[in-house]
Formats: sequence, C-alpha cells, structure tokens
Amino acid sequence: MTPALRNKLLSSDHDQVVSLVTPGASVLDLGCGSGDLLNRLVVERNVRGMGVEISEDAVVECIHKGLSVFQGNIDEGLADYGDASYDYVILNQTLQIIRRPAFVLDEMLRVGKKAIISFPNFAHWPIRMQLLLNGRMPRTRKLPFEWHDTPNIHLVTIQDFVRFCQKRKIQILEQICLCRGHRIKPVLPGVSANWFADEGLFVLARRDHA
Repeated sequence: MTPALRNKLLSSDHDQVVSLVTPGASVLDLGCGSGDLLNRLVVERNVRGMGVEISEDAVVECIHKGLSVFQGNIDEGLADYGDASYDYVILNQTLQIIRRPAFVLDEMLRVGKKAIISFPNFAHWPIRMQLLLNGRMPRTRKLPFEWHDTPNIHLVTIQDFVRFCQKRKIQILEQICLCRGHRIKPVLPGVSANWFADEGLFVLARRDHA
C-alpha cells in the first residue's frame, strides 16, 4: 500500500484524533505515513511531535514538511524511548497491519501516559452482509483490498478490542464509535457499536498512569 493511498484512507478520522490531543502536549505518532496527521497536530495543537515510520519514501515526505521522524519498525518495539516519556502515543489505523499488536500496545502504554488507537471495525454491518450473502472476503471503504494483496493481517472488531483491554487490565478512558469519520451514539454501546461503526477509536492508559 502506497503512502498516498494510506493517507487518503486515514484522512477522514484525523479530525477526531486531533480533537483528543491536549494543546502543547508531546506526541509520538507510530506508523505516521507521510505525516499528514502529525503535521496537523503540530499546526493545530502546537504539539512537540515525533513520528516513526518504516517507509523511506514516507519519511522523506515528512522531512520535507519539516517534521521530526525516525525510520523504524514499530514491531521491534520502542526501546529508544523511556517510560512515560510522551503525553500521547498514537497508532492510527495501523493496528491491523503490524505483526505484534499486543507487544506494540504494551510498548505504547509504557512510553505514553495515554495511547490513542484506531482501527477498522471488522464487525461493521456491510462486512457481515457481504460475508453472509456473497461468501467472499468483504471490501469496504476502510478495507478496500483483495484478500491476496491486503496489508491487513490482524483484523479486529470493537468487541474483540474491548475484551482484549479487559483481559490485560488496560484502562479504556474513552471509546468513540465512528462511521465515515463522524461520531455515532449507539443505543446499546456494546452491541450496536459493533454493528454500526466502521471504525473504533480508543483512548487508553495503564492503570498506574490513569
């Protein structure tokens, strides 16, 4: 997946992520792509921001925008960053792409006082209907790839992620359900969120940080 295509897919939820960050905070943006979100945070929230990105071409784009970015593989961890050294660590629409999501999330919660994480919800109703009616791997605006060329290797639902946090005793400070980049208010948060949200957005903290 090219950085340009990835940024196009992510742009709709940037407003929501930006709104969650306190002005003047320190931010580490993991899998920052060509830096569109990080740049907005710097400009609109006056954050002290650093990005981590594996793509050399995307890193060059970030540098051209005047952003501080380190080329690295977040699946290898964040050993260069100290405990609670950032106010926020962000993983935006990248959870489903990385190979070691549980490890990366642990590292985010070690390095960040808070973690902001978003991902496409694989239980969104159009996905369910495509599977039911067509019997084929679904394609949606958030998951536009064919099964054989997708970068997504750990698809997850909102309910899966909530249960994951509960089992690992991760505190969910805020859970936001999104559809096409806009917040929705499900009548039954646990059930209908999983049906009607195409994306889950969470603010997390370790219990000793909250």
